[in-house]
Amino acid sequence: MSSLSRELVFLILQFLDEEKFKETVHKLEQESGFFFNMRYFEDLVTAGEWDEVEKYLSGYTKVDDNRYSMKIFFEIRKQKYLEALDRRDRAKAADILVKDLKVFSTFNEELFKEITQLLTLENFRENEQLSKYGDTKSARGIMLVELKKLIEANPLFRDKLQFPTLKNSRLRTLINQSLNWQHQLCKNPRANPDIKTLFVDHTCGHPNGARAPSPVTNPLMNAAVPKAGGFPPLGAHGPFQPTPTPLPTPLGWMANPSPVPHPVASAGPMGLGVPNNAAALLKRPRTPPNNSAAMDYQTADSEHVLKRSRPFGISDDVNTLPVNILPVAYNNQSHGQSSYSSDDLPRNVVMNLNQGSAVRSLDFHPVQQILLLVGTNMGDVMVWELVSRERIAVKNFKVWDTGACTMALQTSLAADYTASINRVMWSPDGNLCGVAYSKSIVHIYAYSGGNDLRNHLEIEAHTGSVNDLAFSYPNKLCIITCGEDRLIKVWDVVTGAKLYTFEGHEAPVYSVCPHHKENIQFIFSTATDGKIKAWLYDNMGSRVDYDAPGHSSTTMAYSADGSRLFSCGTNKEGESFLVEWNESEGAVKRTYHGLGKRSVGVVQFDTTKNRFLASGDDFMVKFWDMDNVSLLTTIDADGGLPASPCIRFNKEGALLAVSTSENGIKILANADGIRLLRPFDTSRVASAAVVKPPIIGSFPAGSAAVGATIGDRTALVPAMVGINADNRSLVDVKPRVDEAMEKSKVWKLTEINEASQCHSLRLPDSISAMRVSRLIYTNSGLAILALASNAVHKLWKWQRNDRNLSGKATASVVPQLWQPSSGILMTNDLSDTNPEDAVSCFALSKNDSYVMSASGGKISLFNMMTFKTMTTFMAPPPAATFLAFHPQDNNIIAIGMEDSSIQIYNVRVDEVKTKLKGHQKRITGLAFSNALNVLVSSGADAQLCVWSMDGWEKLLCKHLQIPSGRAVALADTRVQFHQDQTHLLAVHETQIAIYEAPKLECLKQWLSQERGPITHATYSCDSQSIYASFEDGSVSVLTASNLRLRCRINPSAYLSPNPSLRVYPLVIAAHPSEPTQFALGLTDGGVYVLEPLESEGQWGTAPAENAAGTSTASVVTGSEQPQR
Repeated sequence: MSSLSRELVFLILQFLDEEKFKETVHKLEQESGFFFNMRYFEDLVTAGEWDEVEKYLSGYTKVDDNRYSMKIFFEIRKQKYLEALDRRDRAKAADILVKDLKVFSTFNEELFKEITQLLTLENFRENEQLSKYGDTKSARGIMLVELKKLIEANPLFRDKLQFPTLKNSRLRTLINQSLNWQHQLCKNPRANPDIKTLFVDHTCGHPNGARAPSPVTNPLMNAAVPKAGGFPPLGAHGPFQPTPTPLPTPLGWMANPSPVPHPVASAGPMGLGVPNNAAALLKRPRTPPNNSAAMDYQTADSEHVLKRSRPFGISDDVNTLPVNILPVAYNNQSHGQSSYSSDDLPRNVVMNLNQGSAVRSLDFHPVQQILLLVGTNMGDVMVWELVSRERIAVKNFKVWDTGACTMALQTSLAADYTASINRVMWSPDGNLCGVAYSKSIVHIYAYSGGNDLRNHLEIEAHTGSVNDLAFSYPNKLCIITCGEDRLIKVWDVVTGAKLYTFEGHEAPVYSVCPHHKENIQFIFSTATDGKIKAWLYDNMGSRVDYDAPGHSSTTMAYSADGSRLFSCGTNKEGESFLVEWNESEGAVKRTYHGLGKRSVGVVQFDTTKNRFLASGDDFMVKFWDMDNVSLLTTIDADGGLPASPCIRFNKEGALLAVSTSENGIKILANADGIRLLRPFDTSRVASAAVVKPPIIGSFPAGSAAVGATIGDRTALVPAMVGINADNRSLVDVKPRVDEAMEKSKVWKLTEINEASQCHSLRLPDSISAMRVSRLIYTNSGLAILALASNAVHKLWKWQRNDRNLSGKATASVVPQLWQPSSGILMTNDLSDTNPEDAVSCFALSKNDSYVMSASGGKISLFNMMTFKTMTTFMAPPPAATFLAFHPQDNNIIAIGMEDSSIQIYNVRVDEVKTKLKGHQKRITGLAFSNALNVLVSSGADAQLCVWSMDGWEKLLCKHLQIPSGRAVALADTRVQFHQDQTHLLAVHETQIAIYEAPKLECLKQWLSQERGPITHATYSCDSQSIYASFEDGSVSVLTASNLRLRCRINPSAYLSPNPSLRVYPLVIAAHPSEPTQFALGLTDGGVYVLEPLESEGQWGTAPAENAAGTSTASVVTGSEQPQR
């Protein structure tokens, strides 16, 4: 089949789906074999429609095509067999065994025999490998996960799992284009042709008089087509200014045309002669002149593009300024750009940031220009401090008040509690930031400097995706949102009250661009069908209605001085358009050349210095001079960019952030930007200074005396507009003593001393209590496993109920100390030594099915469902002291030994693959980095070693930096990798340190002083916090990025007073999905779960960068490298 025929099948599939021919759609998918509909397949498997499952698969693969296909069919038929056994339908099970499963006996006869033996068991769960088999629904869900992995890995499904990105109703659009072409070829075309059939070519009858051709607008084929005719003028101070000559009103498309010309010369200064009636400023326009063939017959863009971020335009702080600070623009003016050259562009890659998930939106702080706000496809919001290369604040997607949401949103969240980010943006003063999610929600955070990013407002703004947002200031600070529901809304950022709703778009609204001229505030909006509208802050409807070039999904942005308007967009054919608009005529003034002909996604763009435009396109960043349509230059940023990267300039254009294809961000800089990023540059100190923010909602008055640097945007560090309208540049101001004192008040260590200040729960225990040696949450977060010094394991499980809908571990609900019906305990093999002296260790498999454990004797493998011992191996000496599963193979474990060796052991074949030697003392910690392909080990003598996972050769060894005068005996040194798989947490009784692997460069070190030795520490699940326990019973919460102490939980907050008994935590474990929850294992055998109060939502408030002196923790700055 030819390529075009194949594409025609996709168009037919889209048409059938839009017309709800569901069975026919899937029949064509299966018969053509072009597209494998994973969602449909999931529905069939979940419903247990096994015959339909295999029938659908038959269109793509057969049992014996390859090993992936064989495994797919085996898993399906095995599940069908087990379900028959579970129903006690042995006849059906035997039939499945003979007809469906016997085919696999030729490949694995032993496996077939084992499956056959299940028929002889009263309950197949008696088989140890099936002991964890739950109910039918959960078993299908587990199998489905495995099937999806097999399908994605199967080469026969390559290029068949992704439906091509098409416009809505693409087949209809093509037919409309054909009809329009046929109509234009008519000798006597009618103005409104009546088309009744598609079976024959269209022709018009002979009218009484010939008329000009007009596009076909037959409602049968409901697609957007361009309108003919003129574009009426807007008011003198609207987004588009009028020409001095009146324009005709052709074909009656213009409502309420002005009967007289507006006598305003377009060559005069912008914004003179304000009319009395602001509502009359904007009138219904004409479609822009059809001066480009590329604008013909383009139609609605698809919602597929809504998932992409749009970091376009300039900082909205210009919207808040009085008009007299903006340069007055004349038509023959060059905008004062001669002071810049292409050398001013940020071209040099100065750093790479590992984001961890795909970047969707970027925005630099308008004042502290080394702060970068980032939104990702996983719903994560974070603030990067670029000088130190640290993530200083992180917020994961979480609905703050589910009960306040509509039932539709609650249902959507119950089905899929994930959301991506479409837009992040700082407010003009940088005290707030807004986040638009793909699921109805807008979050507004208050930012006070450092890592103090606090929840401020949650708004259920739209039905479906919120596609864009922007801050504006019509008469008070507002936030504008637009969405999939075709609406634009304006909200009060203080109260969250809805102020305006604008209706009129006929497709999802893609972007918004607020602006003002003189005292007239207005909003541009663009939709996915290529329509652009403009609105005043009233309820009178849109004042502009015209088409974007190419009917593309478009973003609009003004130059920094507000005098020039640009837009950039991409249609579904991949054609991109970057243009400047003539505001006096509402038409395209110039179209810039150089964008790719087949762009992937929507091309992003930004403006800087009133001189340059930039876009992310063709795996690179492209630059134009605003006054020249030809491409100025391109850079590939050393490679690694996606097809259409997100880009964003900082306010002064000295830095440029660009997203990468590896879920990262590259920062590019010019000479000024490089100076800005120097760790101790005075300009950086000034730009990052903590300024006490105004009360939320306050805003500089329009009459404030603001320095011209804001309009010109030429100074490296901007003028700061304070509450008192002080316009001094921060670079020129030396901090006074009272300012320094004010900064020290920004943050105060949170001390928790009473039980009422947090949630704590001691887990119930009916088994004799012995010192807790090891503690871990299950990977699902539903249970906690502890290993006591007497070699006995204890497992607490939380039940799903009305008080705990998720069934996850919580301090609010008491769990059950779980034991199987047999009553047996998981007890490790004990050596001849005293159990209290033995070193305990364990490791949990990824699926929580098995735990490998040792307490000085043999290593035991336990089934977590039955508590049965599956096997034991490796009798001492030497004894195992630490265990870790290989990240890529659960059958491989790394075993740290008492004799300082590390054994790489294969459980399946019961064989030691290799033995690693390099330590001098017993192994106390092991941590794998899948990203770096290394194993890091730690010994009791505080030595760290790095091993390659390829050949297991030793790469590096280094000792922790023990402070002088604090020599200690042998002690446990633990290691744990950050989420980024690069930064390594090292924990010793004297310190907590952060290293960068694989070179083990010490980045930061935090010393224990007044609290005594550190007993244990761990990262929170999001790696943003570190929980550390001490011998005095206290727990400290540190910010992971800078090791600054932000909260201390004293033992009086969770322990009952008992002067005769010294109790303290020995081990600490972090919940795998709740960043603020952790558990403690105590010397008296108790296990506690701790969480902050709901009203707080976190453990304390992090200190600002320059408020660290208020912390009682000691930061050993002498050991720090220059901040990264």
